[in-house]
Amino acid sequence: MGGRRQNKLELRGNVYIVGEGITEQFYFSHLKFLRKYNYIVKPRFFGKTSISEIQKSVEKLLLGGVTVICVFDADVSVRNVSENENLKKFRRKYASNPNVILCDSSPSIEFWFLLHYTKTTRNFQSADEVLIALKRYMPDFFKERSFLENVKWVENLCQDDKLATALARSSEILAEKEQEHVGEYFPYTKIGVGIGWFDRKSK
Repeated sequence: MGGRRQNKLELRGNVYIVGEGITEQFYFSHLKFLRKYNYIVKPRFFGKTSISEIQKSVEKLLLGGVTVICVFDADVSVRNVSENENLKKFRRKYASNPNVILCDSSPSIEFWFLLHYTKTTRNFQSADEVLIALKRYMPDFFKERSFLENVKWVENLCQDDKLATALARSSEILAEKEQEHVGEYFPYTKIGVGIGWFDRKSK
């Protein structure tokens, strides 16, 4: 009776998305609708501002026997030594766990959106710099609910083979990063890893 209770969630579905903020939340909500993916996106699994908060959500979800896709920006870990160590531990802990898929981006998820229009390995110093570059192609893009909740911006990203192009570019950049042993300042995104996983599961 005196043992610690495991706050096991009553879950529906086999795949859950955990992420940082409303950009990730709305992107994956719209993508699910447009691509007919079978995963769960709920506001309560977003708004995680640190690796430790994301890990807590992952651990709780894993108790339900599901697969967890973690979507987060790695730019804070570059600037913060403590957060960088947390990220390294997080990666090591789940490196061989097939039920946890890490889809981090550096500096931010906007780099993933940018790859739909151009391939670049520019040394972006911040998420704001990526956003400025993105607005050359998506001038109306605005990181507020009033813009993000409209499916049209994700619909545009999925048109004219732009998604397939972004998948190819992100894969090429990850390979270049690994081959050249480039540090964390090298921009990258693993969003394509998650989307590729969804596509394989959908077949």
